[in-house]
Amino acid sequence: MKRIVFFISVVSTLNLYSQQIPQFSQNMFNKLANNPGFAGSTGNVSTSVIHRSQWLGFEGAPSTQNFSAHAEVPFLNGGVGLNVAKDAIGEFSNLGLQASYAYRMQLGIGQIGMGMSFGVFQSGLDGSNFTPASQGDDAIPTGMVDGSKLDLGAGVYYNTQDMYLGFSSAHITEPIVEWSDGSQNPLARHYFLIAGYTYDLTSSLLLHPSMYYKSDGATSQMDINTNLIYENMWGGVSYRLDEGIILLAGLEINKDLKFGAAYDVTLMNPMGNSFEVMLEYNFEIKTSKSISKYKNPRFL
Repeated sequence: MKRIVFFISVVSTLNLYSQQIPQFSQNMFNKLANNPGFAGSTGNVSTSVIHRSQWLGFEGAPSTQNFSAHAEVPFLNGGVGLNVAKDAIGEFSNLGLQASYAYRMQLGIGQIGMGMSFGVFQSGLDGSNFTPASQGDDAIPTGMVDGSKLDLGAGVYYNTQDMYLGFSSAHITEPIVEWSDGSQNPLARHYFLIAGYTYDLTSSLLLHPSMYYKSDGATSQMDINTNLIYENMWGGVSYRLDEGIILLAGLEINKDLKFGAAYDVTLMNPMGNSFEVMLEYNFEIKTSKSISKYKNPRFL
């Protein structure tokens, strides 16, 4: 019964959900996913993997995985990146594959990256596990229906040793994914604004406030984040407007490998809390155009 009720909820909100960008609480570690202008900004080869389990304890609840990699490429005067995102709720799933290029140049005391992303967005619904309440109910497919569409994004990202600021857009052309049964899955254009700054409290203690905002013109989400960074550890809290709070923690295992975790405590959503883990690995490279002395490259 719980699964049936959940499926009814999914079907009733399917069109809305299909327009949503995957949600992450450790957004300060996942800038490439929404902003191609970030590609190559850290001056190294950076890879990361994030797994998010939403609405813990609920069968068929959202599950999201994201892989990203990017690097500076001097002979291209910028950076390149790859982002793969898989998002599922019940029997409904999305898969996005994006390749990015950002042209980078010095601007004042920092660097600015102007990027584009090109890729494919695929979505589908597997109705084979459900039994309609009445025979001949065409609203519920009896098998797998899916489709894909070319997808574009763009973004601008500016950073110095202490701060960053970015603006970007996804699903720029508002593509319509046509499923194999003839139904359509429209993707709304999304806009993102990110910003962060690092303060030296002491020689070994840093304060890093940041913000993340996204909107599709009809709905919006805003996270206000604060992290304390002590030597090779960090911890903090985020407030997601009109939804809840997020507890953040992480550890720099060595100079190249980092691990982070987030736990969402929802105050407004009765569906339940969420948990997220992140693993990041960096390969150091030396180039003449990178801002090489970051106070904390995990956040900047």
